[in-house]
Amino acid sequence: MNCPKCNGKMSEKRDKTPEGVEYKYSKCRKCGEEIVDMKQLHSLAQQYREMKKYTAKISKWGESLAIRMPKELVKQYSLKQNEDVTLIPDKKAIKIVA
Repeated sequence: MNCPKCNGKMSEKRDKTPEGVEYKYSKCRKCGEEIVDMKQLHSLAQQYREMKKYTAKISKWGESLAIRMPKELVKQYSLKQNEDVTLIPDKKAIKIVA
């Protein structure tokens, strides 16, 4: 594939969004132009729709805050009551690792 901007040679690259969603794109070796094809873009959009379909409510429990998790996620990740999980602060998110 040639670059639509400078006609240079494009190479396939892989990367991740800040949320950890992997994707492929093409990058021109000559001018640095980056292109994501429509099929890949639709795939990324679908993954984001799946990620964003769950919401949780933050409640106060004593002096702490608690997050109620949707039962679909509890089932999907086999979470159990009183199970310890690890919270990992990230740039714009908190990752929960069971």
